[in-house]
Amino acid sequence: MPPSYLHEARRRVGSRRARIGPIVERLKAAHPGAAIALRFRSDLELLVAVMLSAQTTDVNVNRVTERLFAKYRRPEDYLAVPADELERDVYATGFFRQKTRGIRATMQTLLEEFDGRVPRRVDELVRLPGVGRKTANVVAAELGEPQGIVVDTHVRRLSQRLGLTRHDAPDQVERDLMRIVPRSEWGLFPHLLIWHGRRVCVARAPRCDECVLSELCPASRAAGATSRAGGTSARRRSSSRPRGSSRSR
Repeated sequence: MPPSYLHEARRRVGSRRARIGPIVERLKAAHPGAAIALRFRSDLELLVAVMLSAQTTDVNVNRVTERLFAKYRRPEDYLAVPADELERDVYATGFFRQKTRGIRATMQTLLEEFDGRVPRRVDELVRLPGVGRKTANVVAAELGEPQGIVVDTHVRRLSQRLGLTRHDAPDQVERDLMRIVPRSEWGLFPHLLIWHGRRVCVARAPRCDECVLSELCPASRAAGATSRAGGTSARRRSSSRPRGSSRSR
């Protein structure tokens, strides 16, 4: 994408702060069912499901946790079995040894420091072994107390395409989004971008002609300008060719 078009498009679509309201409202209308795909029935199940979701799909996690959560209901249950048994139970999610170590250490910390309950503050959640800021943000948001904005690959990519951030590092992207997204929308906003990224703004072939954000999106405007410029150049080349002439084969 030519930088000149991107710069021009950003100038035409308006500032990030002016566009964020319409962006959120249009995404809400387009994806009224946007929500977390992981299935859980308790705070503890939510925490474990999010920890297992690293480097795998939500569909795969749900398939594993259907049986896992019937077997393990309390922090003590995860510690009552040998590590290799828990490894077998989470094997299908990948990185099973690392995830088992993280889950068991987290359960131990929950029992020792939090009376067996999942904390709701991000600064407390990140004290749990194997829980980084992204996982903590997801858990806090799903428990109804978002204290930041979850940034995964979809959120980062769409935020960049929409001109909401110029950064790649998740913490920097999060800071940019927190400055402009209304706090009341911090929990929902990532789900809106994730759903839109999976259904419309697909990484390899964004469907800008179907996108409710096309007129608010610098990348869409830039792509349209590139396409129009290419068409104009082709017409000019065609019109400059003498009539009746043909290329030699």
